[in-house]
Amino acid sequence: MFGAVQEKPVDLFGHLNRAFGPEPVAVVVPDGVRLEAPVIVVVLTDADGAAIFPRVLVQVGDDASATVIELHTSTEVDALVAPVLEATVGRDGHLRHALVQELGPRVFQLGHQAFRVGQSGRIDAFSAGLGGDYARTRIDCRLTGRGAEGRLVAAYFGEDDQTLDFRTFQEHAAPDTRSELLFKGALDGSSRSVYTGLIRVRPEAVRTVAHQTNRNVKLSSEAWAESVPNLEIETDDVVCSHASTVSPVDEDQRFFLESRGVPTVAAERLLLEGFFEDVADLAPHPAVAETLRDALADRLDRRDAKSGTEASS
Repeated sequence: MFGAVQEKPVDLFGHLNRAFGPEPVAVVVPDGVRLEAPVIVVVLTDADGAAIFPRVLVQVGDDASATVIELHTSTEVDALVAPVLEATVGRDGHLRHALVQELGPRVFQLGHQAFRVGQSGRIDAFSAGLGGDYARTRIDCRLTGRGAEGRLVAAYFGEDDQTLDFRTFQEHAAPDTRSELLFKGALDGSSRSVYTGLIRVRPEAVRTVAHQTNRNVKLSSEAWAESVPNLEIETDDVVCSHASTVSPVDEDQRFFLESRGVPTVAAERLLLEGFFEDVADLAPHPAVAETLRDALADRLDRRDAKSGTEASS
């Protein structure tokens, strides 16, 4: 399993993970086995000044299925976390994976997820980027078998001076493959987000369908978002698209609610809850969707309280 997706680490932190990480957590689902309950992996960082290198390996066999949920959290410490996930999905297999990141405000996270999907297999990958001082996640999805499918979904919310950085790679290396990407984020305070994505369609990957969408909402004038989607197509007979937006809360939608008696703060909250709802609906397990909604509610509560304080001063 080790190195089954990435023969070599993609960056320095991958090398550090391979050199200094403990024994990996391995989830092996044999051919034909369908796990009903999710496998939950908790990574807690509670040592000040620590460098943590967790590694999770997942192998889903032919005609097998599993749900794997990673929860990354920490206490109020200064630390570095460099997690790596490698996952393979066999023929007609299905993996649902979620990573919920709620690290403390003084933690740096530099993570990598790599998925490889075989013939008629499927990966549903979900990420929630909520914590950390600087949090970077690279997600590679390689569709190597005919008819393989991948869906990458993420929600993120930046506060104060957080930086949330996502880099994605959707590689189509076989005919009749399909990938869908939807990343949505909101940025408050002086937080920043960076999204860089690439869809690559190899010459043999005819009849590929691939889409990439990144939407960002700026909640303050000091917040900043950069979105750079890319396509690299080496064959014809494909359907590919990419789209990105960076904008404040829609004024027309807010005015519509205000004209019906909804206060401004409540109107913006309703719009933000709706903005993230389609992402929450795509979570691989109801508990993950509920965790995301609760985390977003906490952040919106803090924003509402801050808006109320500023209005009264």
